[in-house]
Amino acid sequence: MTTVTPELLTVPEVMARLRLGRSTVYDLIRSRRLISITVGRSRRIPADALRDFINREIEEAA
Repeated sequence: MTTVTPELLTVPEVMARLRLGRSTVYDLIRSRRLISITVGRSRRIPADALRDFINREIEEAA
């Protein structure tokens, strides 16, 4: 049996993918528009959460 581990992105990786600044990404996390987890002292964003965020934004813009 194989298990699929979700890809966890760092804040700088999310910044690069969304082409947004650090404070904007943290604002999205703080407002819970972008789901994240804490691993130790590091913040990580599941790749699925980023895709969900993008899809929600596209739907709202339509």
